[in-house]
Amino acid sequence: MIFWVYILHCTDGSYYTGHTDNLEKRMGEHQTGTCGGYTAERLPVELAWSQECATREEALAAELQIKGWSRKKKEAMMQSDWGKVSQLAKKDFTKKK
Repeated sequence: MIFWVYILHCTDGSYYTGHTDNLEKRMGEHQTGTCGGYTAERLPVELAWSQECATREEALAAELQIKGWSRKKKEAMMQSDWGKVSQLAKKDFTKKK
């Protein structure tokens, strides 16, 4: 079974991060509002980024990590700008000290 971690771009400009074992089905649920919660109040939503994961645990860990990131860091990752992701990670680390 394949698992996914994903980021949705909501109509209000915000991002929603989640994970699933059926990305197509989950996207339908988000787009129709049947899953409720955050995205149901911010329709329509659009898939901005997704990545396959080998296990549910890996997908959940990635989701939780990404949820802790700044908007700029998420956007750099979605653009595959790994240099900027690394740079922003260093900034995050120095802020926590």
